[in-house]
Amino acid sequence: MTVDTLLVEAPATGSGSPEPLLSPLGTEMPKITPAPSPAPTEHTRGPAKKTKTLELTLTVTGTADGEWHAELKRGSTCLARNLAVAAAAVSRAAKELHEDLATPIDEIIKEARSEQAARVAALEAELEAAREALANLD
Repeated sequence: MTVDTLLVEAPATGSGSPEPLLSPLGTEMPKITPAPSPAPTEHTRGPAKKTKTLELTLTVTGTADGEWHAELKRGSTCLARNLAVAAAAVSRAAKELHEDLATPIDEIIKEARSEQAARVAALEAELEAAREALANLD
C-alpha cells in the first residue's frame, strides 16, 4: 500500500512560532530547509581553450674579440642567420627578458671586456716599443 503525502505549512499560532507539520499518520515531520542557491560569480568561465604554442629559438654567440652574432629559428626553419649584434644590445635584451638570463650573460661580457682590455694594453705596450725602436733608427 502507498501513502501519498502533501506537505502543508501549519497555520501560525499566537505564540509566533509555527506548529509542527504532521504526516497523515499523525507523526511530526522534520522541518526541511531549502539549500541556499550558489552565489553568482563575477567571472564565468567558458570551455577551456587550447593555447597555441609558438616556439622560437634565438641563439646568440660571442667571441673573446667582442664579436656577437644572432640566429633565429622557428622550429627547424631559419628566420635570420649570422646577424651581427653589439654586446651592449645582447646585455639589454637579456635584462628585458629575465634577470636570470642577464646575470650570466653580463658575466660573460665582462670577461670578454677584461680580455679585450688586456689585449689593448699589450698592443699599446708593443706599439710604444716599436715607436722607441723607430726613434732609435733616426
